[in-house]
Amino acid sequence: MQLGLVGLGKMGFNMRERLRAAGHDVVGYDRNPEVSDSASLADLVGKLAAPRTLWIMVPAGEATRQTVAELGDLLAEGDLVIDGGNSRYTDDKVNADLLAGKGIGYLDCGVSGGVWGKENGYGLMVGGDAGLVERAMPIFDALRPEGPRDEGFAHAGKVGAGHYAKMVHNGIEYGLMQAYAEGYELLAAADEVTDETAVLKAWTRGTVVRSWLLDLLVRALEEDPGLTKLTGFVEDSGEGRWTVEEAINHSVPAPVISAALFARFASRQDDSPAMKAVAALRNQFGGHAVHQAGPTSGTGDVS
Repeated sequence: MQLGLVGLGKMGFNMRERLRAAGHDVVGYDRNPEVSDSASLADLVGKLAAPRTLWIMVPAGEATRQTVAELGDLLAEGDLVIDGGNSRYTDDKVNADLLAGKGIGYLDCGVSGGVWGKENGYGLMVGGDAGLVERAMPIFDALRPEGPRDEGFAHAGKVGAGHYAKMVHNGIEYGLMQAYAEGYELLAAADEVTDETAVLKAWTRGTVVRSWLLDLLVRALEEDPGLTKLTGFVEDSGEGRWTVEEAINHSVPAPVISAALFARFASRQDDSPAMKAVAALRNQFGGHAVHQAGPTSGTGDVS
């Protein structure tokens, strides 16, 4: 099957290579000419035979919206656009309606697999019309992991469902990562445990907490014992925030995911104003010791 792929970053580049290895004709476009097969979006569209199928892998938000709008002016009735980036699900209906007015189909696809997807395959969650999903199935089958289709691919529902499912997936990921991280810190803090990496590695087989994320944590610790090459500053992609917002909108309790998101916020504060306030309050009402700012530290006056 022929596919136009817009966006050849870390994910898009590897997806192109996996698809080509499966025998598909993939024509890519990226602003970086060193990896692009086309000079522009118009050039990309011109290299594809109708009816065309294009897959977008660009940053969520304005970049994706602009790409969809530009493709809407370049494509023809009967063509299909798939947004495989991390767009917010509410953008999907807007994009679908824009393209539908020109007779162009639209699917949204949540993609999980990161830089390992080229080798291991990608978990795919798709939203949109069943007929369009079936039309693009050769591409989905090439991208997903080997094995039963339903263990790596889901037609999640109507337009927006794919990105909604990926949003929740990433929210769960936040919670899992935070739990592993806290467990690692506790092991490292205990005098009784002298090799926390060995403990974590022992958990990777036969235990109820084994997972690919745990495998990756062990790998990171083996490459950098104590994680001395890193700082604790952690970004968030936005999907964790969206998941918490949806939990509020639907009155669904999500304390673990919420706490994991807030922990990422805390990681960016060199000296938390909130915790300064907590320290000041403890000192005020109980005379508890505080650490003074600057090169020295001391205790507060007892009242």
